[in-house]
Amino acid sequence: MSFTDLGLKPELLRAVAEKGYHAPTPIQAQAIPAVLAGRDVLAGAQTGTGKTAGFVLPILQRLVAPAGAVPRALVLVPTRELAAQVADSARTYGKFLRLRTFQVFGGVNINPQITTLRAGCDLLVATPGRLLDLAQQRAVDLGHVEILVLDEADRMLDMGFIHDIKRVLRLLPAKRQNLLFSATYSDEIRALAERLLHDPLSIQVAPRNAPIELVEQCAYRVPKEHKRHLLAHLIRENDWRQVLVFTRTKHGANRLTQQLEGAGITAAAIHGNKSQSARVRALEGFKRGEVRALVATEVAARGLDIKELPHVVNYELPNVPEDYVHRIGRTGRAGRPGEAISLVSEDENSLLRDVERLLKRAIPVVPNPAFPITETARPSGGSRSPEHAQARAPGRAAGTHAGHGRGGARSGKSVVHSQQAGSRRQRHR
Repeated sequence: MSFTDLGLKPELLRAVAEKGYHAPTPIQAQAIPAVLAGRDVLAGAQTGTGKTAGFVLPILQRLVAPAGAVPRALVLVPTRELAAQVADSARTYGKFLRLRTFQVFGGVNINPQITTLRAGCDLLVATPGRLLDLAQQRAVDLGHVEILVLDEADRMLDMGFIHDIKRVLRLLPAKRQNLLFSATYSDEIRALAERLLHDPLSIQVAPRNAPIELVEQCAYRVPKEHKRHLLAHLIRENDWRQVLVFTRTKHGANRLTQQLEGAGITAAAIHGNKSQSARVRALEGFKRGEVRALVATEVAARGLDIKELPHVVNYELPNVPEDYVHRIGRTGRAGRPGEAISLVSEDENSLLRDVERLLKRAIPVVPNPAFPITETARPSGGSRSPEHAQARAPGRAAGTHAGHGRGGARSGKSVVHSQQAGSRRQRHR
């Protein structure tokens, strides 16, 4: 099948061809004809499956031409990054049409958004909170919305947006087309779908809650206080040029970023407390290769458009196992292999078991390489002095799979050793 078989306008086909796309992905092949036919859609699709084009292309076709100052299609998303990404995709695919796309989100001055909206908008991409702020100031009229999309609906519910979503729904016309995209199907998502969708076409293009098959997963068991040293060693020893690292907290992301910088590794943090301009600078620096390690909280688990990302590290396992799937979904995209590595301390054993239970498979625990325990140097490039404390790699803890060698420390050395140190270094190159 090609895009020409889906009934898209020549202007859209031209834009798709200029992007170098020839054959639709499974989600696109099923969703585009359904949206063009005016049907409601309930789609289960992981990030990286092409779902954005699956709803953007047919929406652009259904809008046809500018019809006034008010938006006729609304896409609700959980994060600023995803809002920018979806809007950029809409502008790219709609470059040969006279439609106007705009995105609104918090963390930036609201006044320029008000000015732009008053100039006219056909397709609006928004985070729920900022959209409600604009509606309260009468800066946006949602009374003419013909098509509503809830993108990454499960993530929006995880972030506590359900009440905001309900408030937005009350501002929309009762008669409209509804599209709901979600990576996972919780009871809350099913309840929302039943309330929102009318006779929907259900599309499932990936196993429920399953990560992309091309992602190779493994875990290291390491004391919490040694994690940063092991991470720095893996980045340096394997010459990782681009690695996305997840922490649980904003403070932890900032601290780890400083520690990696002190170890001579260029790093940047991205989380909810960062200004939008700082987040954009960090992401762009990462994409250009100026930043080797992008340290992120859950806010970056979805919505980051990073092509060919080879490595994801769970510096700390998430409290919600589904978030593990979202995190590792940042790699292994577009048919390319990827690697997801988890650093698991003793107090995270139960979190690891939760993830394995969700995946219905064990995550291999691999032996720790020998890695130095060093004091963090100042980012200005000062010298690093070894910390000659006795450090010990964990041996086979409860739940560790058979055959993973036992590690230990040699007296007087500033490295953590494993009996099989270096045996798996090539694995991560």
